[in-house]
Amino acid sequence: MEIGIKNTQKTAVSEKDTALAHGSGTLRVYATPAMIALMENTAMNLAAPYLSEDEATVGTEINVKHLSATPVGGTVSCEAELVETDGRCLVFMMRAFDDKGLIGEGTHKRFIIKTEKFLLKAYDKLK
Repeated sequence: MEIGIKNTQKTAVSEKDTALAHGSGTLRVYATPAMIALMENTAMNLAAPYLSEDEATVGTEINVKHLSATPVGGTVSCEAELVETDGRCLVFMMRAFDDKGLIGEGTHKRFIIKTEKFLLKAYDKLK
């Protein structure tokens, strides 16, 4: 993966995306948890074509600011840009926009993992 690669995704804000629906607030506006999920998904999909079949990425850190509210019926787009790599660690600059401008920004880290090994370790916790 090369520094500077980007991916953009869009979503229409519906009732399921609101702070009220997520339990993160009482208003019918785009929820911070929904924005974070879109950011993680956009970064995950950016990295996916560069992985082998037995690999995936997992989110390990996110540091974002939610700057502006977007109402139900609005459209949100998210841009992920790979800005740093360190072995299996990928660092992305994340920006989210609605029709009026920037609504959120920050950084997101994902680690490249071997899927089977990762799941075995996770499910070992149930024993």
